[in-house]
Amino acid sequence: MRRLTFSIIGVIAALAIAVGINMFADARLVGTQLDLTKGGLYTLSDGTRKILSGLKEPITLRLFYSRRLGATVPVYGGYADQVREMLQRYAQVADGRIKLEFYDPEPFSDTEDRAVAYGLQGIPVDQGGTQIYFGLAGTNLQDDERTIAFFQTERQRFLEFDLTKLVYELSNPKRPVIGVMSSLPLDGDPRMMMMSRGQGPAGQPYASTMLLRQTNSVQTIATDVQVIPPEVEVLLVAQAQNLPDATQYAVDQFVMRGGRLMAMVDPWSEATAATPSQTGQPPTDTSSNLKKLFDAWGIEFDTSQIVGDLTGAWRVRAGPEDKNQAVNYVAWFNIRDGVNHDDPATVDLGQVGVASAGFLRKADKADITFTPLLSTSARSGLISVDQVKQPRPVQMLADFKPDGTSRVVAARVRGTLKSAFDGPPPLAEGQTRAENLPAHKAQTDGAANMVIVADTDILADRFWVRVSDFFGQQQAMPFADNGPFLANLIGTLAGGDALIGLRSRGDTNRPFTLVQEMQADAEAKFRQTEQGLTKHLEEVEKKLRGLRSGGGEGSKTEAVITAEQRAAIDEARKDIVDTRRQLRAVQLELNRDISSLDAALKVFTIVLVPALLTIVAIILALVQRGRRARARA
Repeated sequence: MRRLTFSIIGVIAALAIAVGINMFADARLVGTQLDLTKGGLYTLSDGTRKILSGLKEPITLRLFYSRRLGATVPVYGGYADQVREMLQRYAQVADGRIKLEFYDPEPFSDTEDRAVAYGLQGIPVDQGGTQIYFGLAGTNLQDDERTIAFFQTERQRFLEFDLTKLVYELSNPKRPVIGVMSSLPLDGDPRMMMMSRGQGPAGQPYASTMLLRQTNSVQTIATDVQVIPPEVEVLLVAQAQNLPDATQYAVDQFVMRGGRLMAMVDPWSEATAATPSQTGQPPTDTSSNLKKLFDAWGIEFDTSQIVGDLTGAWRVRAGPEDKNQAVNYVAWFNIRDGVNHDDPATVDLGQVGVASAGFLRKADKADITFTPLLSTSARSGLISVDQVKQPRPVQMLADFKPDGTSRVVAARVRGTLKSAFDGPPPLAEGQTRAENLPAHKAQTDGAANMVIVADTDILADRFWVRVSDFFGQQQAMPFADNGPFLANLIGTLAGGDALIGLRSRGDTNRPFTLVQEMQADAEAKFRQTEQGLTKHLEEVEKKLRGLRSGGGEGSKTEAVITAEQRAAIDEARKDIVDTRRQLRAVQLELNRDISSLDAALKVFTIVLVPALLTIVAIILALVQRGRRARARA
């Protein structure tokens, strides 16, 4: 009886402790979070916190979510909970300067009318035309409005980016002025739009430029200007081909006067190559360079070579002359491990796609700080530009030889710079000197702040975003962080480090990189052997035709095959069989390595982990049993 009483008292005490802990947590631990995910997927970035804590005027965020959507498609129910919790976290960090309102727009209700008035997108859920909503509308005291028309699951990992961008736009009416100088149709190409007849994204403005315009005031700068307008805070020079000395002098003096520059050059621009010239023919030279400026500032860039990388190489369709359907194209690759996570602009980027990229080096005697932002892996190598003008992916992979060197594709440059000019250069015939030309400045007063990128295809949609039609609206679905890469760097150059919050969150997709590297290495070896086999087959077939026609390939008569010729044919066939056997051995070795790894993982997850847990459980049971035995004694 006494033991029963103690047991009842113990149960009551345990319940009291549990209730007390919950009461304490409700009172003291509200909003406390612990994010154990890799990369902190659910932790607000420093940039977002800075924007939220710096709000001076209140902002109202209204979430319109139809509960019927979650009941119909459960994945949206979980996503809605995440959006709601993220908004509550925003309101908490903003310390009352963000007001939240949540609505469930029932069909044909005033709430639905309000959602439609804000421009939120309704999606039909049945044949009766019932609309469901999952969007956000934000307003400030000036009645400015910003909306997210519909939270699509494809953009779930960009949730913080979208929310922070909306809050930033409502809280910052004055935007930094960004000058853009480029030979690319960054704002769209009317000719290509007419050719596509509205049937596709051809000729549309670049998604990266549209992203830049969402947070900045963008001003187009002509490629023949003599002076950069004084209101420009950051100058983006991207694929500006064949700039005259007068324009290069304008860029030089912009930097000398303290302007911040982001220069993007390219040994071979895939975007330019895909843009028809005025004659309708593809251009033969798509490179861009700022050699005169780079030489003076201590930056080395070679337009005759591109860098290839087996790590992250894209799978592309092989040519019609090749037997393979798909192959690793080492000239196009995603940079993942080579992203600098110590720089505030790239700290949270997952991957950046590059195509036919060049590489940068700091000159030996240059007195600058050269900080890599994007770098290749050690499995990279150099490729001649001529090989990508009319690419043969299979041949390129077979000839590719990684040299164990990591190369810099993008870098941040800081330091006191000297001008590349002694004064204003002479003008071309027929030109007149600008009246507002400032006095020549020989060097910067302090440390210049620049970003140099050896690839302009980072801007092109095809290398980071898929544009699709979503119920009549064009939606951009990013698969890489090229757009945030540009926006973040421009943001830091403009002096707004808080804009680093405007970026994509880490990707929850964790690729099996070990298997991918094994496959890439084996495939490279496989392609080299395959190329040798193909060449050998062509030689043998030519030899056989010669033997069967009496020694002349153009002979019309069939000659009698002698014993010596028969022996030569048999020897060639034996050689072919041996070569094919070697080819199969390479493929078999690839499958054997991957199969062994797969078997080891299965043993570990299916056998070893449960066995380890069982052993731990037995040990705990024995320990507890021993304690009970000692207590009875």
